[in-house]
Amino acid sequence: MDLFEYQGKQYFARYGIPVSPGDVADTVDGAVAAAEQAGYPVVVKAQVQVGGRGKAGGIKLADNADEVRHHAGNILGMDIKGHTVKRVWVEHASDIAKEYYASFTLDRAAKQHLLMLSAEGGVEIEQVAKDNPDAIVMLHIDPVDGLSLAAATQAATDARIDAEAIGGVADMLVKLYGCFTKGDCDLAEINPLILRPDGGVHALDAKVSLDNNAAFRHPEWDEFRATEELDEREQLARTHDLQYIGLDGTVGIIANGAGLAMSTLDVVNQVGGKAANFLDIGGGANADMMAAALGVINFDENVKSIFINIFGGITRGEEVAKGIVEAMGRVDLRAPIVIRLDGTNAEQGRQILADAGIPADKLISKPTMLEAAKTAVAIANGH
Repeated sequence: MDLFEYQGKQYFARYGIPVSPGDVADTVDGAVAAAEQAGYPVVVKAQVQVGGRGKAGGIKLADNADEVRHHAGNILGMDIKGHTVKRVWVEHASDIAKEYYASFTLDRAAKQHLLMLSAEGGVEIEQVAKDNPDAIVMLHIDPVDGLSLAAATQAATDARIDAEAIGGVADMLVKLYGCFTKGDCDLAEINPLILRPDGGVHALDAKVSLDNNAAFRHPEWDEFRATEELDEREQLARTHDLQYIGLDGTVGIIANGAGLAMSTLDVVNQVGGKAANFLDIGGGANADMMAAALGVINFDENVKSIFINIFGGITRGEEVAKGIVEAMGRVDLRAPIVIRLDGTNAEQGRQILADAGIPADKLISKPTMLEAAKTAVAIANGH
C-alpha cells in the first residue's frame, strides 16, 4: 500500500524522523488554517501518488493567507497525469543548504535489506544512477544485525555527504531504518533529505510503501486504507481478495504465484506486448477464484487477449482446467484466452480443456510460456 506524502511524513514522525511542521487540508479554508498553524512562508503541495507535481503547478510557495487561498484554490481539483488532487499538504517552508537522497528497500536476490544513499538528492534516483552511478552508495544490511550508527556514519562518508551533515545524516539513516523494519515498509524513501543552513537535517519529502502482508500487525493502517486510491478494476479485485494491480496494456495476465506473474509480465514485454495487469491467484485456481479473476480482467475494456500462465505444484493441473471450464461458463469473455498449463497433472488438465468443446478461437493452449506469450501478444496486436 502506497502512502501519500503527508501520510508518509506522519508515519516518519512516529519513528522520530524530523519533518517540516504542517497539516493536510481538503478545502481552501482548511489550507489557510494549516498555513497559519505552520507559520509563513509555507509550501502548498498537491497530494497525488505520481511524480511531476512541481512541473504541473502542484507545488507553490506562499507568504501570506491570500497567496495560500489562491494556490490552494488552483491546486485542489487539479488533474496531474490522470490523478485528481483531493488534498493539499501545507508545511512551513524550509531553507535548504544541500539536498541528499536516502532509501531502504529489500534486495530479494541478496535476501538482505538495501540502503541507497547519495549526495545528489532532489532528482529522480534513476537519473542519478544513469548519469553518475558512482554517486550512489549501496549497502546491504543483514536483517539480524540491523544498521548501527557506525555503519550509517561510514555509509554517509562513502557517499561524500558534506562533513557538517554526516552526523545528522547518519542519525537519520538509523531512524529511517527503524521505520523501514519496525514499520513493516517495502520502501522508505526521503528525496530530498535536506541539510538546513543551521546544520539540522530533516526529511523534506516522504515516499512510503507498506507491506500488506504485515497488515495484521498494524490495525492503525485502516486510516490509510480510507484514503487509498484504487481504479475500478482494483476495487473489483479487492472485493474478491485477488492480488491485482492494474496496468495500461492490452494483454490480461493470470498466473499462480507472484514470481510467475512477474515473469509473465516480463515475457509479454520481451515479445512486444504490454500487460494490462498483474494478477496472482496463488494456489486457489478453483472455479470460483478463476471466475473472479476472469471477471476482473473482462471488466477492463482495453484487454484484447488473456494469458493464463499456470505451473502446477500443490495446485493440480486438472483442478485448474476444471476451474477454467466452469468459469468460462459463468463469464462472457470479450477476449480469447491463451493458456500455458504445466506441472502437476498438466496432461490431464490439457485433456479436460480439449474435451470441453470450447471454440478454438476462444481458448488456445500452448506448451511453453514463450509460445503462449507470443500468441497472446499477436492476438492483442490484431495479428
